[in-house]
Amino acid sequence: MPNNQFKRGELYSFITGKASTAIGRRLQKNFKEANVEITIEQWSVLYHLWKQDGLSQQQLCDATFRDKPSITRLVDNLEKLKLVKRVASKDDRRMNMIYLTNEAQVLQEKTMGLANQTLNEALGGVTIEEIEIAKMVLQKVYDNLS
Repeated sequence: MPNNQFKRGELYSFITGKASTAIGRRLQKNFKEANVEITIEQWSVLYHLWKQDGLSQQQLCDATFRDKPSITRLVDNLEKLKLVKRVASKDDRRMNMIYLTNEAQVLQEKTMGLANQTLNEALGGVTIEEIEIAKMVLQKVYDNLS
């Protein structure tokens, strides 16, 4: 039996990222106000490299849910900003590994603080229980489509 207690348009816009888009816009605004000159998309690549430096472009595709051309463009732009460098893999010279530069390491603390500030703004008045329910529901939606 279909679960249609919401108007279709409302449910679709929620599941497809209305909240995520709002958070991204606020984070971009907070970056701009703090004179951080990177995009949210670039930040998402840096975020995964901060968790594990030296990922391949394919691993970045998988981690960020982006396609290869998008990751190539993002890495190109991050290289121009001197935030990452490509290094040919020792195991497979056809593959590039992406490493953070010292400039990117310095940027980590500032941008993570802004990200935490943005999440705190977004989650104002939301209880831990509500967050857990939302995570479970969205995980089920994701699992249903994986």
